[in-house]
Amino acid sequence: MPEWLVEQGIGEDRAILVEGGLVDSGEILAARLQRHDGLHAGLIADAKLIARARGARRGTVLFDTGEEALVDGLPPDAREGAPVRVQVTRARLAEKGRYKRAQARPTDARPRAAPALADGLRATGLPVRTVRRFPQDPWPELLNEVLDGTVAFPSGSLLLSPTPAMTLIDIDGTLPPPALARAAVPVIAGAIGRFDLAGSIGIDFPSLESREDRRALDQALADALATWPHQRTAMNGFGFVQLISRLERPSLLATVQGGPWRAGALLLLRRLEDESRPGSLLAQAHPRVIAAVEPEWRDEAVRRTGRAIAWQADPTLAPLGGFAQALAS
Repeated sequence: MPEWLVEQGIGEDRAILVEGGLVDSGEILAARLQRHDGLHAGLIADAKLIARARGARRGTVLFDTGEEALVDGLPPDAREGAPVRVQVTRARLAEKGRYKRAQARPTDARPRAAPALADGLRATGLPVRTVRRFPQDPWPELLNEVLDGTVAFPSGSLLLSPTPAMTLIDIDGTLPPPALARAAVPVIAGAIGRFDLAGSIGIDFPSLESREDRRALDQALADALATWPHQRTAMNGFGFVQLISRLERPSLLATVQGGPWRAGALLLLRRLEDESRPGSLLAQAHPRVIAAVEPEWRDEAVRRTGRAIAWQADPTLAPLGGFAQALAS
């Protein structure tokens, strides 16, 4: 039976869904990431209404943390400058050069924190287990795959690109179009889970001239995504299919590609925690990765490892290429 494994890391919690609690073949069925900063779906708190057009049901609220959110469904008597209790329905989304603000709606419910990642996963009905480290540790390899955005399969590959409008999946390969499209379907289903894709997803299949081929592919896609709640369009004559699912958080794809240096900083902290040899610790990474390590993260790393940590910048290293080592006393 599939099981969620959760790591409670510095600055973020991570989760992977695997069969039987083991990553026997390196296959991750799904993945989740929840950073410890920002607004998350499920948070209920009082915020200040800072903008609202006359008579409009939509506006902007400001939380005590300084983060803004778009709010929908405002009551007629809500006034700018007044407090309003809201529930966050979607976290902010990273885009090139900016963020889409979080979304919220008014509520009369009691204030509460957003569910931790493990608590939210229990709502899926699958077992959830907190571990110190994932077995066979597939996380670094997964992050590299996500940052690259390419998923290879026999005779073909997928290229996944987050855009402001939707996540796009392009299919390339050497097989005849009908065979290439069919071969891509299970790979697409796997990538949706591993990259935690949601919202609007556009898939550019090879153009299929035969209506029967398009119908067969639509059915194959329906079967592959049967357990994932979504709606989709039928394939058009140009091979394009659009999937729509509920969006509550940024995908792993958008998070890593939208902030590779920050992702590298958090991976570096994870590697510091894993260094078991005695002595003080040295963390080496690209200068932008070192700069992305928040002061509170550094303090937490010292507390968790119980050792002094030196930070050394190396501009030749890739965003996810930082490493940790113990220094002899």
